[in-house]
Amino acid sequence: MAFATIDELEAGLRGAQYLPERGLSTALYLSLALEKPLLLEGEAGVGKTEAAKALAQATSSRLIRLQCYEGLDVAHAVYEWNYSRQLLHIRAAQEGTVSEQELFGPEFLIRRPLLEAIESKEPVVLLIDEIDRADDEFEAFLLEMLSDFQITIPEIGTIRAERPPVVVVTSNRTREVHDALKRRCLYFWIDYPSFDTELQIVLAKVPKAPAQLARQVTAFVQELREAELYKVPGIAETLEWTAALVALDRDALDETVVEETLGVVLKYQDDVEKIRGEAVTTMLGRIRAGV
Repeated sequence: MAFATIDELEAGLRGAQYLPERGLSTALYLSLALEKPLLLEGEAGVGKTEAAKALAQATSSRLIRLQCYEGLDVAHAVYEWNYSRQLLHIRAAQEGTVSEQELFGPEFLIRRPLLEAIESKEPVVLLIDEIDRADDEFEAFLLEMLSDFQITIPEIGTIRAERPPVVVVTSNRTREVHDALKRRCLYFWIDYPSFDTELQIVLAKVPKAPAQLARQVTAFVQELREAELYKVPGIAETLEWTAALVALDRDALDETVVEETLGVVLKYQDDVEKIRGEAVTTMLGRIRAGV
């Protein structure tokens, strides 16, 4: 394993500009030490995908990402046959220019992310992103790979990983992930960060942001998370909003700029309308008093 202690792993993640809470660092460390997949759940935008990216950078591994969606199947996630190449081979064999051979061998496979990760001889972090968007059937297919780091292809047999990839599975919990998958993984819930942690993230990711602006934006987003919104903003929105305000050459928040840029941090019109006007003034008043 690349890290002897959790502190070493944390240092590596911080070097990748990812600032984890101690619990997440421990979960990532145990995933590496035990060679077990890690299931990360949490609201959208709290840093689940970024955790896998930072882990890949910290371990000098290649990141292979499978983005899940409804209808995802084996042909797009694992492998499919190169039918054009098979057809050309059949024609060449008929003409006698090549010898006849098995048409369903490894040389005719088109490798998709899961098979690519299993066969990789170099260090790999496999990110299976937003598993809750995939169908139950695909989730069931993953069980063999997550438990034994192997994939069975009927025409070839079972392909086992010589070097098991580090596997991070993420879920926004739009539906419950099945218990069978959870049993094969370590588990950690990523919550929204504290003010101090989020401020550190903003300063690290948007270094051009003035200190006062960074503090006010972070405090305002923390206030928004206490409001009754349809979709509260995540860390990703905090960073986008800060970067947008820097692009507007702002060094502090005021009512006008907040009203004009709410669409950067809130993604639903009902939420924008709820925060406009008096709510903005009230939040800014608390922020100015406390920051």
